Amino acid sequence: MFYRPEDGHGLPYNPFNAIVTPRPIGWISTQDIAGNRNLAPYSFFNAVAYVPPQVMFSSTGMKSDQDGTKDSVSNIRETGVFCVNIVEYSMRDAMNASSAAFAKSEDEFIKAGLEAVACDTISGFRVAGAPASLECKLTQILQLPGEANFVVFGEVTGVHMRDDCMVDDRFDVTKFRPLARLGYKDYSVVDNIFSLSRPD
Repeated sequence: MFYRPEDGHGLPYNPFNAIVTPRPIGWISTQDIAGNRNLAPYSFFNAVAYVPPQVMFSSTGMKSDQDGTKDSVSNIRETGVFCVNIVEYSMRDAMNASSAAFAKSEDEFIKAGLEAVACDTISGFRVAGAPASLECKLTQILQLPGEANFVVFGEVTGVHMRDDCMVDDRFDVTKFRPLARLGYKDYSVVDNIFSLSRPD
């Protein structure tokens, strides 16, 4: 099968998300200048640089109570900071609950039954008990082609790693089983790993 996105795919569901998989999930916590907290998962997320460490996530679509975007982007525009929380398999239901389209005044931490912990290097909160959290300061927001498509870049200013995930001085992902986004309603989990050495 071949299709041009501009012509449509003719399928019941868009296959694009199922092709670009698996994708890590950035569980982005923010707050607005009034202190209203927000927590939302984004699967268009990844690390993009080592020194200084930097990450990105992309927000698509908009909410009726925001100006052409979603709460996360709006809050980051106001405050210049955000936190990326890593999602483990045991937190899948809470992550999914936080993806609902709540009003901007509603707190997803509360809705999802999660404890919020104050960040150390930025003004904001992170998910208590997450395997890792990356506190970030905004470097830039880029608008992409299409309606309400934004990429947010941030420099990591603080790194939290849960103690039980550290094994022999290494962050061991098998200790918490990272959740990954596939296409449609599908997810995957990292249950095993293997290593490859580069030829050079």
